[in-house]
Amino acid sequence: MYSEKVVEHFTNPRNMGEMEDADAVGKVGNPTCGDLIWIYIKVKDDIITDVKFKTFGCAAAIATSSMVTELTKGKTLKEAYQITRNDVADNLQGLPPIKMHCSNLAADGLHKAIEDYLRKTGRTIEDLK
Repeated sequence: MYSEKVVEHFTNPRNMGEMEDADAVGKVGNPTCGDLIWIYIKVKDDIITDVKFKTFGCAAAIATSSMVTELTKGKTLKEAYQITRNDVADNLQGLPPIKMHCSNLAADGLHKAIEDYLRKTGRTIEDLK
């Protein structure tokens, strides 16, 4: 049902844990399935220097959270904001259709964290374009 890459990120998640000194946090959830994701980012000169996640959810939710952190670290805010749910799923070598909402959550959590950072610094998404 899951690709080897999904299993690898579920059993050995990268960048897992809370970030006490995060510059911004994105929190998203899906009331239907009960998944809940926090994405924490550290930013310097508009580059995401560190990213962590905390996820309560299924294997796919944990794997997509792990993958989105790997796709994000070292990217500019603009590059990271362009990461889509399909990018997350593709880098995990696919997800079962019933689990695609999990990749939505991970990407959405990242976007919310970036929006939180921009809000705190007096900017908007339009400033990244």
